[in-house]
Amino acid sequence: MSTEYSGGSRRGLAAATMALAVAAALPSGARADEADAKALLEAMSDYLAAQETISFDYDATLEVVTKEDQKLGLASSGTVTLNRPNQIRATRSGGFVDLEMVFDGTTLTLLGNNANLYTQVEVPGTIDHLVDELRDTYGRPLPAADLLMSNPYEELMSEVVDVKDLGSGVIGGVECDFLAFRSDEVDWQIWIAHGERPYPCRYVITSKRIAHGPQYTIQVRDWRTGGEVAGEDYAFRSPAGATKIELEELREKVSELPRHFSMGDRQ
Repeated sequence: MSTEYSGGSRRGLAAATMALAVAAALPSGARADEADAKALLEAMSDYLAAQETISFDYDATLEVVTKEDQKLGLASSGTVTLNRPNQIRATRSGGFVDLEMVFDGTTLTLLGNNANLYTQVEVPGTIDHLVDELRDTYGRPLPAADLLMSNPYEELMSEVVDVKDLGSGVIGGVECDFLAFRSDEVDWQIWIAHGERPYPCRYVITSKRIAHGPQYTIQVRDWRTGGEVAGEDYAFRSPAGATKIELEELREKVSELPRHFSMGDRQ
């Protein structure tokens, strides 16, 4: 065997060594206290569901895989503010998109700030109903949508087949419980803040049925509830010069991807 290594080979060897170290740290076939992990997730769910008002900022990364099998991460940041049971405002800003969503309990408004275009759809009902409609009917899921429902535990655990409690981690200076879950289609991990406010600090979803396992990651910061949340106006006011268009037009004119990206056969 040759003793000469290129820079890439050294990195590959280092990565393999680290992977072996991680594998050795986990018990063989471990379920690492499944009952404790479920209890921690349920405590988070109960805490979230009990909050009438919630506000947080977030940073997110959506990974895409090119036709050349290169994995790229599209980064964005935004805010979410909700008032149960039926009001929410969310923003998302990246290098190529600046979107705002407002729901007042009856009307959903989607505004593309960078294009000064907006559309409105009548979707009367609760936040739970809105999340379902956005995901299933309009293909526009909210950031961390499962965590915003009235019972996150049921939403998150509905198809889970494997659960692990991986101990502690630190996210943004906050000590967290680190839990990992598996289903047939996705693996997901969640870091939950220690203490009386067990809010989600980081949530990572890995697609198992897409080559190279692209991930969606959302990291929460500036978590606020109750009286900590500034008064929010959930009424939509059209910006000066904004044009109202149909939903399908907004999808065409306000793309989720940069202009130089094109969707291939693989999604």
